[in-house]
Amino acid sequence: MIDVTLQNFETEVIAASMTTPVLVDFWAPWCGPCKTLGPLLEKLEADYDGRFKLVKIDSDQEQQLAAAFGIRSIPTCILLMGGQPVDGFMGALPEGKVREFLDKHVPSEEALQAEAETEEADALLQAGDTEAALAKLADALAADPGNDDARFEYTRLLIATGSFEEARANLGEPLARIPRPLRFDALLRWLEALEFIATDARGQWSLADFDARIAENKRDFDTRFAKSRLLIALGDWTDAMDELLEIILRDKGWNEEAARKTFVAILELLTPPKPKASAETGGKAAGGIEIAGKAVAAQDPQAELVARYRRKLSMTLN
Repeated sequence: MIDVTLQNFETEVIAASMTTPVLVDFWAPWCGPCKTLGPLLEKLEADYDGRFKLVKIDSDQEQQLAAAFGIRSIPTCILLMGGQPVDGFMGALPEGKVREFLDKHVPSEEALQAEAETEEADALLQAGDTEAALAKLADALAADPGNDDARFEYTRLLIATGSFEEARANLGEPLARIPRPLRFDALLRWLEALEFIATDARGQWSLADFDARIAENKRDFDTRFAKSRLLIALGDWTDAMDELLEIILRDKGWNEEAARKTFVAILELLTPPKPKASAETGGKAAGGIEIAGKAVAAQDPQAELVARYRRKLSMTLN
């Protein structure tokens, strides 16, 4: 537990919340309920063993901070993640309710282990050791089977290395959900494109072969779609999307919107991951506490490409 003032707020709260959730307890020495809640929060900080950080702000002494957070009564607790408030509660809640609040946001020990394994896998990939990266991602998923980030990265690498059968097995659970998570549907469509090229005779065609067929009949959507799959397999994502747009332009509903769904899947696969320290736009927290935040997204070239093709799809559909 750390006492925070205006002088150390930036370091102990904002900067710290970029890597660890920070729970800010607004209190005052004269507040009876604060004397009940304070020791409970300190106990929970120890119980959670570093999975969140507790700081205390004397709202009488630090009125500028209290005003910035819109504190109307004490005790009030605000949880910050990524530099922004994400939730909060008012009053001296019992231990069970505080644990319930924390567990909505604070990562589990298993999730932290999976995150560490995933980060190690990324470093191994950067170093060119794909086999070791796969092993680390398998460990991450074993540590936390419900961790979608670990499952996604593991499955994506399995597909990229040609382990199609194992990739399909890993996709089984998320694809059975309703609604189906977009990023796992994107992996499935990538996998299906690669399997098609590996098993269908057209997988051996050249791009010129496809173009010759399409020149004979511009509404030969089956050939156009097969060509888009070859382009996906080649990693030529923009040309694949351009071919899919040609189908959508002529027949939006062809083959149960297969072209649109595959186009959206490619956009999902190309979308850069959000930086871990990015701030999310704020709103109203639980219990009616007003929280405010503003995020400024600086687009890199990959993000700009995705945005451009999203606009192309929107214009084609409209």
